Formats: sequence, structure tokens, C-alpha cells
Amino acid sequence: MEDIQQRKLLSALSHGAIFFSSTIISIGIPIAILLISNDPIIKSNARESLNFHINLYIYALIFGLLIVVGIGILLLIALGVVSFIMPIIAIINVLNQPNVSYRYPFIFRFV
Repeated sequence: MEDIQQRKLLSALSHGAIFFSSTIISIGIPIAILLISNDPIIKSNARESLNFHINLYIYALIFGLLIVVGIGILLLIALGVVSFIMPIIAIINVLNQPNVSYRYPFIFRFV
């Protein structure tokens, strides 16, 4: 088993990857962590982060299309707020409880 500090770092990095970039880097970091780590908690956090990012991209696409109807702009603003706040909550949780993987509420899990 990997030590607690490494678990905290890699788990927090998985969830915080969205702050580095909202493009391929935000998905690439959790994928890399998923592939290099043997720790089940780190892998679980990386998978959850991937699922969150995939959900954000899907919602952004749908809300972008809804701009035509007018409600899309409000939904995109709300999505922006959620995409900023939820990873912070996840990082705080994995740092305070390194032995428990964080689960985002209300997302679809693809990975």
C-alpha cells in the first residue's frame, strides 16, 4: 500500500486536474494516475474524477445547444460554478479523509 501522503497528493491531483486546463489535460492527469497507481483508493478517486469531467463535457455540449432556446446561458453559468466548487469540495474531502474515496453527487458513472 502506498503511503498516506502519496495517496492524498495523487487523489487531490486527480480531482484538481480541471484547474490546470479544461481540455485534454483535465482528463489526461486522472488517466495517467489511474494507470500508474496500484492503490485502490487512488484509482477510485481517479475514476470518479474522470466521470465528473466527462459529465461536465456532456452537460456543456447540451447546455451550449440550449443557448438557442435562451436557457442555455444560465445553465452554462451554473455549470461553470459547479465545475469550480465541486472539485474543491472533493480535494478537501480526500485531504481530510485519505482512506475514503470521494463520490460526486448526481453524476453518471461511465468509467
